[in-house]
Amino acid sequence: MGKGRDKELIRLRDEALCRRYYYWTEVQRLRFDDALRILSEREFFISEERIMTIIRKKSREGIDKSIKPLPKIKVPKLTAAQLELFKTL
Repeated sequence: MGKGRDKELIRLRDEALCRRYYYWTEVQRLRFDDALRILSEREFFISEERIMTIIRKKSREGIDKSIKPLPKIKVPKLTAAQLELFKTL
């Protein structure tokens, strides 16, 4: 018997996590960050970062085509000159 967690159990957990992510985001129409919080704090007890890693991995594997991971959000950097374009009244 090998050391570590059972790979089959991890695979089943990841599939269940993807199904639940789909349920919360598509069926219940929650925002993805609210769905991640529910999955993390109430259902699977793992970090939100780990959940997104699992969803990205599963979507790359192509097992479930209906689950699409959200891209990493990049915050735009505004300069003072750009902010001056929006003059206040």
